Amino acid sequence: MVKAGQEAAARTSVWLDGKVRRGGRGGGQPSGLDRDRITEVTVRLLDAEGLAKFSMRRLAAELNVTAMSVYWYVDTKDDLLELALDAAFGELELPDPDADEDWRDQLRTVAGEYRGLLVRHPWVSPLAGTFLNIGPNSLALSRTVHRVVRRTGLPAHGITGAISAVFQFVYGFGTIEGHFITRSAQAGMTQEAYFRHAMTAATRSPGAAEILKENEEIMKARGGDTVEEMRDRDFTFALDLLVRGIEAMVERPQVR
Repeated sequence: MVKAGQEAAARTSVWLDGKVRRGGRGGGQPSGLDRDRITEVTVRLLDAEGLAKFSMRRLAAELNVTAMSVYWYVDTKDDLLELALDAAFGELELPDPDADEDWRDQLRTVAGEYRGLLVRHPWVSPLAGTFLNIGPNSLALSRTVHRVVRRTGLPAHGITGAISAVFQFVYGFGTIEGHFITRSAQAGMTQEAYFRHAMTAATRSPGAAEILKENEEIMKARGGDTVEEMRDRDFTFALDLLVRGIEAMVERPQVR
């Protein structure tokens, strides 16, 4: 039997049970507020201060209202975070999967868009792993990804594996990239300065110094004059490997 506490912990989604509403619950809600404005300010605060510092009280102060006023529009903080998450997904410029365009180009476009989103909003990655991601913008991404990957020619049983290979890679890459940029900013350094600082610190560890020495040739061959260029080269090459892997699996005799 599911206990009451377990049922509460296994929350579903703000997009279910009619919880999403643009206006307030009824009379008495503060003027000048609506769900879209609250969500917009939430995204701005999450960008500026991070997920750990976000609170309904902090949001209310930014909106110049009481914390209780916000609850006219959302039931819980989690509901609001889920709305903010889907609003961020709405920034994605997705290709038309039904257009006469090569699936490889479309897959690279979606992957690049998703990476950019994770970098711009570092709070997106933990929330994307927390909620069901069934808001309209999240579903638009999912629908586009599935339609593009179906056009690769992979058998049906390989579709989800290909999606996982590409987009879990992008999720990890974009998350780490976003964290690096955040740490650089928090340290008051440019990305270049922070990278040099990290490499210098690593050489003081005998084990890390040995690994760095072993990989000097690889790092040199990596290319790129800046941290951003090095990352872009790595991302492009890794994504090309995945695309080539999909092509190879399409051409391989299918054995289950």
